[in-house]
Amino acid sequence: MRELVILECTECKRRNYTTTKEKRNTPGRLEKMKFCKFERKHTLHRETK
Repeated sequence: MRELVILECTECKRRNYTTTKEKRNTPGRLEKMKFCKFERKHTLHRETK
């Protein structure tokens, strides 16, 4: 079963993206390089609780 997760920018701390992940395959926090429209550059986004 896929779970909805929210991705937060590590630089500006804003929650910009939502995505889904398979909890069984990736038990840790998801990390992706995404474009932050507030910083106007690609930054690391991490899954929030």
